[in-house]
Amino acid sequence: MTALVMEANAIAKDLGSGAAQIRALKGVDLALKGGELTLLMGPSGSGKTTLLSILGCMLTPTEGTVRVCGDLISGKTPEDLAKIRRENIGFVFQSYHLFPTLTAADNVRLALDVRGENGKEARDKSHAALDRVGLSGKMGNYPRELSGGEQQRVAIARAVVGDPSVILADEPTAALDSENGKAIMGILANIAKDPGRGVLVVTHDPRLVPFAGRIVHIEDGLIVREEAGGAAQAS
Repeated sequence: MTALVMEANAIAKDLGSGAAQIRALKGVDLALKGGELTLLMGPSGSGKTTLLSILGCMLTPTEGTVRVCGDLISGKTPEDLAKIRRENIGFVFQSYHLFPTLTAADNVRLALDVRGENGKEARDKSHAALDRVGLSGKMGNYPRELSGGEQQRVAIARAVVGDPSVILADEPTAALDSENGKAIMGILANIAKDPGRGVLVVTHDPRLVPFAGRIVHIEDGLIVREEAGGAAQAS
């Protein structure tokens, strides 16, 4: 049986206060399994980015619970949550968040530095992660010397270098053309083949459907339906 790497139950989230307060999430259940790439799809304002922030332990739900690798995050201190993020969750964003004065390898190695890993082993891990995303020849390049697609590959390498159980990607192809977007999704789909790792991609782009094992649709703060993605139908 495939293990659950993340589980959210009855998640509700209020944003704002007073008369301006809105309920962005209205009781969401979502489980991520290892070995699967899940798309979370919905229009702007549907709550998908709010949900991603809660799953990533960056926002606290108003109601409901989240477990990361079986660990209940309710009541955790900020330091505990930071530790959970470092050890269990890799993030990929629409904008690449690379440091312009660091090489590709150094940008990837930052994810290990915050875990206290350094020296030759950290260098070897960063090089292996870049090789995995097809950038073995660009390790010494700075972000300004890389295309948008290559910068996103560096960001993915940084997300996976610490071997997290969950990858959360927020619109990872939105700033890329179709060809580069497909390449990035191919990399994420390959990463999701690991039975110990689940990948969740937030998007509104239907071109990503062929890469997914499962598609979860969210509207107005509610999960409205789930269906098999193109990858599941092809297998």
